[in-house]
Amino acid sequence: MPELSPRHFSFNSPKGACRTCHGLGSEQFCDPDLVVPDREKRLSDGAVKLPKKGGKDTSWQRERVEGLAKYFGVSVDIPFDDLPEEFRNALFYGTGGMKIPVQLQSRGRVFSKEVEFHGICRDVERLYEETGSDSLRGHMGRFMTTRSCQVCHGRRLRKEFLAVKLENRGKGSMLGIDQFCGLPIEEATEWMEELKIPDDREGAVRPIGEEICRRLRFLREVGLGYLALDRSASTLSGGEFQRIRLATQLGAGLSGVLYVLDEPSIGLHPEDNARLIGALESLRDLGNTIVVVEHDEDMIRSADHIIELGPGAGMHGGELIAEGSLEDVMAEDNSPTGRWLRGMGRYSAKSNCARNPLGVKRRISVRGAREHNLKNVDVEIPLGMLVAVTGPSGSGKSTLVDNILKRSLARTLQGAKAAPGDHDRVDGVEHIGRLVVVDQAPLGRSPRSNPATYTGAFDHIRALFAQLPLSRQRGYTAGRFSFNIKGGRCEKCQGGGALRIDMHFLNDAFVSCDSCGGRRYNRETLEVTYKGRSIADILDLTAEEAAEFFKKVPRLSPLLSALCEVGLGYLKLGQSANTLSGGEAQRIKLAAELAKTAQEGVLYLLDEPTTGLHHDDVIVLLGVLQRLRDAGHSVVVIEHNMEIVAASDWVIDLGPGGGRHGGEVVAVGSPGDLIATERSPTGKWLAKAEREVEKSKDIS
Repeated sequence: MPELSPRHFSFNSPKGACRTCHGLGSEQFCDPDLVVPDREKRLSDGAVKLPKKGGKDTSWQRERVEGLAKYFGVSVDIPFDDLPEEFRNALFYGTGGMKIPVQLQSRGRVFSKEVEFHGICRDVERLYEETGSDSLRGHMGRFMTTRSCQVCHGRRLRKEFLAVKLENRGKGSMLGIDQFCGLPIEEATEWMEELKIPDDREGAVRPIGEEICRRLRFLREVGLGYLALDRSASTLSGGEFQRIRLATQLGAGLSGVLYVLDEPSIGLHPEDNARLIGALESLRDLGNTIVVVEHDEDMIRSADHIIELGPGAGMHGGELIAEGSLEDVMAEDNSPTGRWLRGMGRYSAKSNCARNPLGVKRRISVRGAREHNLKNVDVEIPLGMLVAVTGPSGSGKSTLVDNILKRSLARTLQGAKAAPGDHDRVDGVEHIGRLVVVDQAPLGRSPRSNPATYTGAFDHIRALFAQLPLSRQRGYTAGRFSFNIKGGRCEKCQGGGALRIDMHFLNDAFVSCDSCGGRRYNRETLEVTYKGRSIADILDLTAEEAAEFFKKVPRLSPLLSALCEVGLGYLKLGQSANTLSGGEAQRIKLAAELAKTAQEGVLYLLDEPTTGLHHDDVIVLLGVLQRLRDAGHSVVVIEHNMEIVAASDWVIDLGPGGGRHGGEVVAVGSPGDLIATERSPTGKWLAKAEREVEKSKDIS
């Protein structure tokens, strides 16, 4: 063992990182379930999906599989799952150096040869690691997935440094650095606070222990006590990431600083939001100024000064509607926020008891969910309804819906690679015709993607322009009007409308193309017009303007109307996807679904669709979700917004807390049932929202 230093306990340092996974904690491997996706199939029917080498024929591999079957004396005409375990292991992982006879064909003749069978999975992994061809690597990647490193078991460090333990006699336990970092922040704080330091090390160790405790307390104060210290940053929500940065500022103890936060309540249950507000008030009391862009009611009510812009979005907004104290905003008749704060337009939870899911035969059942903090729970989701999954942050909502339900259904219905979280089974899949995940991921990787291209409206617009007399006279096809294809686009900016300037060590800058003036197309293409507008003019229209302009075009009208229905009438058709918020991207995906004439039995999964939405926009979104439900589909939303929860047909409330305090189903039923459930954390806030509804009735 070398003399220990901090680097030996860092997975970012070659001194401490696991030599197999290089500190990542995970490794890529060939998943047998991707090689044999349907285990009810027979070998003779193509149960094994054989990987191709560079697109070449796989007959030689098929002959080896058949030779292996003959060697083991198994039939190729029985389901794969009924084949002996010994044969299946040899098929995936090889015969351990033992050679098998294989019938091979070459130049029209058949001959026998003994070959060593390395196993399909071993061949795939070797080719994936060794090849220099991107296409071959991509093809092998179809059979690869990720798992914990088999050497360090996901702990990232070399075993000799994982063996170093810190003893806490007060707790009666010894922990390695990986075990300590795996604790939730609230547990880690308690463990460190009770650490007994020997007298001979007091001077050296005590300041370090106190600094660790101080930083952990700040994280706990902003409502992140349920997070583990080793939680991957890529799994954090935007709100969690903001609160981690906020905790560092609390620890700095600065004054005279202007802090600007953009919706820090994202992903927060009202129960957790109270802690966040307390942290912001602590920063204010130190002599700082806090500017928060926010839609959360409690945050608005806690503010010392409110500035409201509106009254609508896009070209309908941009005006100062109200400014002042809470009372000043509530007294303003033209203020949408003021009307909402007065309780107007709210949905009553107690009135939403008409639909009875208990009588519904079609349902999805998740059995024995144990992933992360879920405590072996069984959950039944009635289909054909709007179902809300609620609970405090870290209670297990995303684990249940995203990690288990979504991945299990995607693997069964779509053949997806991602392995679902730990659970026994998911019943009722036969009731679902199609799975649609409406998340907040960007519409496309390229800034060329926009609302028109994503919804498919641009295909119809280009086809329309190709049918115009001037286009037919010049021989223009629909491709002429694409800014991604040579011919019609401006070649200086290659249809981007802007030129990128490399700023070396700074972020790249973009300037409008001086050749096309930012219009993306060349002069000849822009000469073709429909009702006086060129293709560039069409892309510059808002969805609202375009819906009116194309209202008599049958294929276009439903797509553009759907964008307006989800509250995105202010967006320009050609607006780059990378300038859209997550909430806008999610609603564009919803609009694309609304415009389809889908068969019954679609299951829509949404994760906090109200992110970034004002109350008035939430009501518009709610109408869309209810329309999907009324069309015979099923909608499951993870949500903290009490308006959506109150309007849901069925609520599954997890909790009662986050992390180790969560993972249980504390209440199920209609929103009115949750109000009557004393243990339900969501029921308490539904009751508060109900009181606001009653208050608004008294005022009116």
